[in-house]
Amino acid sequence: MASGLGKATALWRGLRLSALAATSLLLGGCSGTAVLNALTPESGYQRHVGLDYGAHERQRLDLYVPEGAADAPVVVFFYGGRWQEGERADYRFAAQALASRGYVVAVPDYRLYPEVRFPAFVEDAAAAVAWIHARAADYGGDPGRLVLAGHSAGAHIAALLALDPQYLESAGPGRGVVRAFIGLAGPYDFLPLRAEDLKIIFGPSAERPRSQPINHVDPQAPPMLLLHGRDDRLVEPGNSRRLAQAVTEAGGSARLRLFDNRGHVSLVASLARPLRFHTPVLEAMGRFIDGLEAPERERL
Repeated sequence: MASGLGKATALWRGLRLSALAATSLLLGGCSGTAVLNALTPESGYQRHVGLDYGAHERQRLDLYVPEGAADAPVVVFFYGGRWQEGERADYRFAAQALASRGYVVAVPDYRLYPEVRFPAFVEDAAAAVAWIHARAADYGGDPGRLVLAGHSAGAHIAALLALDPQYLESAGPGRGVVRAFIGLAGPYDFLPLRAEDLKIIFGPSAERPRSQPINHVDPQAPPMLLLHGRDDRLVEPGNSRRLAQAVTEAGGSARLRLFDNRGHVSLVASLARPLRFHTPVLEAMGRFIDGLEAPERERL
């Protein structure tokens, strides 16, 4: 009996790892996200597709509203893609994961290179956040509990919104509307640039420091949760370590969690329902969001 149980356990572990490995390989292209989205539940939330936050065709967002949402936290999730690729529809698996926790979730598109260069995609992100903040209550969300989140390049964009006041001040609401920031495998401190495409995206050497979130840390930084895989070969985990240290030294709050044997893609893929058992990314995000203090107006 024990021997049979041991073999069954080993087989199950093998199947889980094989599923994750296959998904990680697939996620190199849109077919991977299609697999995850095909396995994503379509119930429990209402999806509002292609809402305009600007005039450009890339200035659209999808909104996921849990059934019965009322004064729910609002999460704006920015996907990655090296600032050059990505589609909001590809990340339904991530949005559904967060909506299943009871959060109103927005997934915006933004303009990409080569059409634009830094900081245009950050400015688009700020416009999307301004739109969501102004309309969150219409969809059962609480604009006082607005959390920015992102993976990879999306984490970079969200971190700049959370740390550099100029973007949200220009868009209207100001940085104070950001209740917290969650970064998955984000590049926050990645100079000097070596890749030729990134040199073009981020402009002349003298201008590149302003593109680094770590250079904008101050005591007003919102609480942060920084998640990273120790085996990430695309964005080295030191990015998250250094940002967490900088925020803490400035007097802010930054929680750092590094996952063993996890890479760049498997971290975000773990939000998909079939893979949540593998890495507790959703659980970590949920505990962080649920643990945030309510705004002053709610605690009076």
